[in-house]
Amino acid sequence: MNVRESLLPEFDHETTMTRVVLERLPEAAFEWRPHPKSYTLGGLATHLAQIPHWGTSILTHDFYDLATSTTREPLTSLQAVLDTFDGHVREVRGALVGLTDGQLLQPWALRRAEKIVLSMPRVSALRGFVVRHLVHHRGQMTVYMRLNGVPLPPLYGPTADETM
Repeated sequence: MNVRESLLPEFDHETTMTRVVLERLPEAAFEWRPHPKSYTLGGLATHLAQIPHWGTSILTHDFYDLATSTTREPLTSLQAVLDTFDGHVREVRGALVGLTDGQLLQPWALRRAEKIVLSMPRVSALRGFVVRHLVHHRGQMTVYMRLNGVPLPPLYGPTADETM
């Protein structure tokens, strides 16, 4: 099994489970936040929808420059969140299936202007900045959901709300 073949099932599973969570978000609560320093629910949903876009950048460029990054306005509807997420997932998966192990093992860097913040193989960056990042914020979103009375879906096993 090559690197891509080992990564695709992981990517597919985590993006599918993230979409299951996103589908349940109460649009009426998009402005809710658990603490003044926290994302709003809609802001966190927007972040989850945008995370896969990092994957396209990682797979198609040799670096990402933080000095040129911009902030995005939060998406204002659940449909916009789902459409954005789905589009980015399709882009990343499309880029991923066309790469060889050699390309996935090439170095990728996170920079701030000329300073290299970190460098790692492209596949490691994809797993860290996309797959694990999705899992992290998806977990955060399940807390938001619980605090808003939204039943939690079974992601890795049954929840207090649902069995598998």
